[in-house]
Amino acid sequence: MAIRRARGRRWRRRAGGRLRRRLGRLTTQDVLRALWLGALIGLVTGIAAILFFEALDLATKYILGELTGYSPPHPFGEGGDEAQGPSRRWALPLVVGLGALASGILVYTLAPEAEGAGADQVIDAFHKRGGRMRLRVIPVKLVASAITIGSGGSAGREGPAAQISGGIGSVIADRLGLDAVERRRALVAGMGAGVGAIFRAPLGGAMMAAEALYRDDFEADAILLSLISSIVAFAVYGAWYDYTPIFGGTSGFSFSNPEELPYYLALGVACGLLGILYARGFETTQDLFRRLTAPRWVKPAIGGVLVGCIAMFAPEAIHIGYGWVQRSLTPDEVMDFSLWLIIALPFLRIITASLTVGSGGAGGIFGPGMVAGGMLGALFWRLFHDLPGFPADPAPLVIIGMIAVFGSIAHAPLAMMLMVGEMTGNLSLLAPAMVAVAVATLLVGNTSIYRSQVSTRADSTAHRHRFAFPLLDALPAERAVVPLPTVPDTANVAEALSVLERASSVDGMVVDEQGKLVGEIVAEELRAAPDAGAPAGGFTNDLPAVVLADTPLDEALDRLASNDRRWLPVLDGSDGPVLGVIDARALVRSYRQAVQQQVRPLTPVDEQISTMELTVAVGAPVEGKTLAAAGLPQGVRVLTMERAGRLSAPAGDTVLRRGDRLTLAMTRGTRAEVLSLVLGN
Repeated sequence: MAIRRARGRRWRRRAGGRLRRRLGRLTTQDVLRALWLGALIGLVTGIAAILFFEALDLATKYILGELTGYSPPHPFGEGGDEAQGPSRRWALPLVVGLGALASGILVYTLAPEAEGAGADQVIDAFHKRGGRMRLRVIPVKLVASAITIGSGGSAGREGPAAQISGGIGSVIADRLGLDAVERRRALVAGMGAGVGAIFRAPLGGAMMAAEALYRDDFEADAILLSLISSIVAFAVYGAWYDYTPIFGGTSGFSFSNPEELPYYLALGVACGLLGILYARGFETTQDLFRRLTAPRWVKPAIGGVLVGCIAMFAPEAIHIGYGWVQRSLTPDEVMDFSLWLIIALPFLRIITASLTVGSGGAGGIFGPGMVAGGMLGALFWRLFHDLPGFPADPAPLVIIGMIAVFGSIAHAPLAMMLMVGEMTGNLSLLAPAMVAVAVATLLVGNTSIYRSQVSTRADSTAHRHRFAFPLLDALPAERAVVPLPTVPDTANVAEALSVLERASSVDGMVVDEQGKLVGEIVAEELRAAPDAGAPAGGFTNDLPAVVLADTPLDEALDRLASNDRRWLPVLDGSDGPVLGVIDARALVRSYRQAVQQQVRPLTPVDEQISTMELTVAVGAPVEGKTLAAAGLPQGVRVLTMERAGRLSAPAGDTVLRRGDRLTLAMTRGTRAEVLSLVLGN
């Protein structure tokens, strides 16, 4: 019976390994991977966005509405309802505080990483955790954010949507056995899909996910997958609700008077200053609550009570606030706001958002930033609309204010322009928006609302190996293979232990009769086996990742680091036999050897064709042969040859000599063979 169970476990592990290797083969084709993986992420994310919106709507109705008599206004695309109440202002501190307390208990009991804004946690997972997020974060963030915002917390939907959907992308990638590189892309794609769906802005959502990771860079590798997943999520979400832009009544506005540009420039300056105030105020609030000597789950309640106290005098400063932005789009309604309120509201929004999210409450900081920017635009129009050449309507200033404030402090100006254009159904204001965003971004400098952002890809662990060691991208993993004991999957425990002990190794690999990988085996586990005659296959463990022979060493290093592994197996093709393993020492040794041999990668022609400089080594297989007889792989071209300081274009009858410096163009799959022929090892 024990032998039968062991055989069953061995068969399941082997089948799982084959499935993961086949999926890995699919993911090497960028377009194909983006289609099926993007559609899957988008479908699940679209459903999750619907659930989140419904949970938020129910929480608002039954917590904030029933207990305080306050129903916040809604934008045109979400019903356009007017504000009602609050009829029990005295209850606001109690209700907001209790909602934050319930959310805090839920978060800090089940998933502490679900605290705060959400988008920042996704950015941190991308840079520092190999794109990995726990499954439990998804439901915890959904429920906790619905309670926080639904009870009156001043927070946005984008942060929770980003973390929920980013978690979906990460979990799907994990379940499919994708590596750290693909998991990071799936995380970004999920983040873009969730934001794009819930804001009905698929293009802006996809671009924001790629832009928000860096202050001065852009995650271009994730764009294709992110676009597909965002479109699918938007289609699912819109099919349940509709495809109407969130903010209505703006389609008739356009830019046609160049005299208005100086006013938009001045608005950009004001937005930059407000953005700096928001980012630094939020950071200060976070630091204050971190130093506060109270249980972590209590801190959101303290922030919630303070928010509720502000709401007693200005209920416009709580909840999401998009309804108030909708009201500020027309002159009559802007004039209906009391002057003190429209002056105070941008600053009150910053204060209440900082207290809600900075204290550890689950909610986004994107929405409050947009509302603060929109109300700043409305204030700008209210104060200066009588000046000559000033825009006749507040809507353009409100729209551009939304873009400029958060676009500058999130360092995502392009995404914000696209997103707000999609949310309003109006892309005709891009010219003045670019003026305002450029000025605001220059003024903001390196100040960012997201602490987890890094400057460029070179500063991220996701890309640091490639940028720090560009030669690694030119060397295939096959060059750094070292041996590790292999055990047949038919061996018993005693035989497997004997193989490992003869090699003085603490672990090894289990292979089938074709030499294909089954898994890894550990000597310590074998010694603990009660029966030395039991099949060793029953003690086989799955490996989290594999490295193909033609995988660049920078990707191999990334996989070792992301999976916290000492070694990983190297396969001859996605379903081929095991060649050996790669570890950090072998990788560095191969790198140093290539440096000594003066291997130098050049600028690639495209994604498939690269160029490299190599020096013909002593005893290399090509030494003394003509170029035509050198046996270079099909498709490899020798572009130039340098001999004794003279550069020439070699012909087929050119004899290759030691010390000749060759510039070659080759495909990634031929690199290992070319290196062996020219370098001789």
